[in-house]
Amino acid sequence: MRSCRGSAPGSASCCRRTWDQPPWMPCKDSSSSSQPRSTPEDQASLLSKRLVDWLRYARVQQGASHSGGFFSTPRARQPGPITEVDGAVASDFFTVLSMGQHFTEDQWLNVQAFSMLQTWLLLSSPESAGTPDAEDRSELEGSTLSVLSAASAGRQLLPQERLRKVAFEYCQRLIEQSNRRALRKGDSDLQKACLVEAVRVLDTVCRQDPSFLYRSLSCLKALHGQLGTDPGSERALLPLAQFFLNHGAAAAVDAEAIYQHLFSRLPLERFHSPMLAFELARFCRDNLALFDPHLLGLLKLSFPNLFKFLAWNSPPLTAEFVALLPALVDASTAVEMLHSLLDLPCLTAALDLQLRSSQMPSERPLWDTSLRTPGCLEAFRDPQFQPFFQHLLRTKASGSTERLIPLYQLLQPMASCARVAQCAQAVPTLLQAFFSAATQVADEALTNQLALLVLERSNTLYQVPQYEACVHRVLSSWFLVLCKQKPSLVLELARELLELVGSVSSIENRADMFTCVVWAIGEYLSVACDRRCTVELINKFFEALEALLFEVTQSRPSATMPRCPPQIITVLMTTLTKLASRSQDLIPRVSLFLSKMRTLGQSPATSSVHSEEDMEAIRTRATELRNLLKMPSVAQFVLSPSTEVCQPRYHCDTNTALPLALRTVTRLVEREAGLLPG
Repeated sequence: MRSCRGSAPGSASCCRRTWDQPPWMPCKDSSSSSQPRSTPEDQASLLSKRLVDWLRYARVQQGASHSGGFFSTPRARQPGPITEVDGAVASDFFTVLSMGQHFTEDQWLNVQAFSMLQTWLLLSSPESAGTPDAEDRSELEGSTLSVLSAASAGRQLLPQERLRKVAFEYCQRLIEQSNRRALRKGDSDLQKACLVEAVRVLDTVCRQDPSFLYRSLSCLKALHGQLGTDPGSERALLPLAQFFLNHGAAAAVDAEAIYQHLFSRLPLERFHSPMLAFELARFCRDNLALFDPHLLGLLKLSFPNLFKFLAWNSPPLTAEFVALLPALVDASTAVEMLHSLLDLPCLTAALDLQLRSSQMPSERPLWDTSLRTPGCLEAFRDPQFQPFFQHLLRTKASGSTERLIPLYQLLQPMASCARVAQCAQAVPTLLQAFFSAATQVADEALTNQLALLVLERSNTLYQVPQYEACVHRVLSSWFLVLCKQKPSLVLELARELLELVGSVSSIENRADMFTCVVWAIGEYLSVACDRRCTVELINKFFEALEALLFEVTQSRPSATMPRCPPQIITVLMTTLTKLASRSQDLIPRVSLFLSKMRTLGQSPATSSVHSEEDMEAIRTRATELRNLLKMPSVAQFVLSPSTEVCQPRYHCDTNTALPLALRTVTRLVEREAGLLPG
């Protein structure tokens, strides 16, 4: 058992508390059973009063040593005074940064009280931080706040108001103590942690009582100039930026330098700090609604710098950036940002080299990839490659889209690094979030740029194991979304699409993209989608696809001729049939080719490549398409439906539904086949 401060043990007023009883619970005494039960408001006031005592009135003498034993001397050494972190004798009240060999109970309570201070301020006054009254008060002028402060000084402060006043004084003392040079590294780390908490508590106090705002500004303005000089002190920059974000407008303070430091220097110098990376990403995500247009513009321009945090810490930061990307994407940054996302694993490798280039070889671990491949570090310092690395490591959006193909081969030995592989796994998720946001803001010009970029970059990616296949799946699906959003894309990108489908290597290198491009050609290359579509253009695409289909089905697989998946063969046949239904002069050529496809299993070039199940699927599709072409008007209705046919009623009304049309065609074709001899 222990007695409370201020009461004599054994007296009637002594409050006794068991060691397992929390310090904020009311003390038990002999008359507790006869006292009425206190209300939650009374308990909150009681705890606020005790927090004031613990924070402000802890003794400034060290505790006595409790050593004992057979050889101990009977005369105990007098406890010395509490000191500061630099060894000087403390000249003010005790805080968590006060040093000593032994501590008393009230000093330990001081430390515990500070650890729970911000949480208690928020819990005990939840209405003061979010009500319109508090927001209105935060916008008052300095003279009005001074009057309010003077008026409150002339009356008895409530326990919660007294606690805010003591918390303000305590945090100011902590900031002053943080300026002292600590004698031990552990004390220096404690200074930085206490500085972060002190700024957060000041922010809470000023939100609850704006009369403290102008008294806080003087020390916090000076604090920014001190941050960054000592590694690790940058963490206080985030709560400092939060303070000025909450109160900058009311105090008429320009915090541009703080935000520039936050978005420019911090990612550049401390990208390898996972805690700082997470806190900055969370700060940006949680405060998007508070960013004014200027600050939001600064955030968008700084996305290459923010991506350094993402590249180095991609697994834990992926969800944060998925939520942040919609705010970063606009018409001016979308193209450059897509390049940056696709090159994110390459950026990870470059950051790894940048970090290791500042170390001596003896300081690197034996498993360091750069030790096994010294050519990467030499190339990083080579002036010939400096422009590529400078573009990759830029701090702000420049509007340029530098091709980094030389770096892909140069950094290929780094592709097997675990950090690079982890980053590559996060890119498909980030691309999904990017395209979801980009398609919402894209006009026709940006849609063209994105579609063209998807086609180009699908063939130029950093070669990380399984990275290309995952990225191709995402890019191909979103290429179809872009085409649906703007059907005239197929016509406007005709040259690039013909180049892609005219090469057999596209099937091997980017099969998913090839399949979606061929499907888009059959779906959107028509007069209904774009009046500029001509028969000549349809014939040009038809000839390119026909030659490609003939080549992949009539040739044996080899080093130069890869195996063609059956899905691609069926998509090619379907697209050729669609094009023929729009240019009926092509119907005889397609019908002849489809007839040959029905005997596909007899060809030695395909019988050893495709399974019987795959060949059966190809023959079935060829038969269905050939039957449709026997009635060109019905084929055009089925394969190239008008906008009206796509309405829901054509799928709900049994008299006009598309399955009815297909059944009718089937019956007519079967009847015609039954009348033919043999």
